[in-house]
Amino acid sequence: MAKVNTKLAGKFSKSKFQRKLFIAECTVPAIILFAVFMVYPAINVFYMSFFKMSSLSLEKKFVGLDNFKVLISDTKFWQVFRNQIFFIVVVTIITIILALFFAALLTNSNLKEKPFYQTVFFFPNVLSLVVISTLFIQIYDPSKGILTATCNALGIQVAEQGWLGMATSSRWCIVAAMVWQAVGYYMVMYIAAMDGISKDLYEVADLEGMSKFKQFFAITMPLMWEIIRVTIVFFIISTINMSFVYVKIMTPTGGPDGKTEVFLTYMYKQAFTNSNFGYAMALGVFIFLFSFALALISDKLTQKETVEY
Repeated sequence: MAKVNTKLAGKFSKSKFQRKLFIAECTVPAIILFAVFMVYPAINVFYMSFFKMSSLSLEKKFVGLDNFKVLISDTKFWQVFRNQIFFIVVVTIITIILALFFAALLTNSNLKEKPFYQTVFFFPNVLSLVVISTLFIQIYDPSKGILTATCNALGIQVAEQGWLGMATSSRWCIVAAMVWQAVGYYMVMYIAAMDGISKDLYEVADLEGMSKFKQFFAITMPLMWEIIRVTIVFFIISTINMSFVYVKIMTPTGGPDGKTEVFLTYMYKQAFTNSNFGYAMALGVFIFLFSFALALISDKLTQKETVEY
């Protein structure tokens, strides 16, 4: 009996070791890749922000916090900061509201074509940001764009410099492209959350004479708030990255009077156009800290007691 127990213990110990070995084989390569391509570059950005250096030379001079002092007094950077806040606030609000609206519309309509509409709305999210930017450039084209043709048909005069060339409309043109790309993705997430809410709650609300509008704010929103707050935090941070692609392609020079210049385009310009690599790394540190702080603030502001049913 003792020999049997010893043999079973040995087999159990061996299988436990094999399981740990399998987990290590699956996770260690990913951890190494993450450390090499994410952690190390991030640490290196912090390190290089204390030096004055050119992107064309390996020579560097330690300047301490001088790059950050320049950043604080850089009026152009603060204009870029205002532009980035504009995109974060406006694009996030419009996208989340439209995604919730269309999700509620499709969920309550009981249409047979619901999967088709979900696919149509989700399709822009499948496309590359470069493709979407190019598509909207054609839409905004001042001579042959669809938007210009529509305005001409309605008797509305379009300026010669076009939609992307006007300070008053350039930012809104980029906002439209960003919203069009993102709405479907978040709409599908919200539909999944709404479908998970018990229909009995809505039946009781109908019996009590509650309108669909009130049901949305009294039942739907509280029960799916955790999903909404996660998507808000996620989208706010992703807007910083996405805006770089749209601005870089749709308004390569940063738009008229720098109206569309954002964090990452300004950082790119400092590093590779002005060859001021150390200052660009200081900008990178600021963007990282700003994104982290923004995520914490957004999470805190949207936090509320969880509602269960």
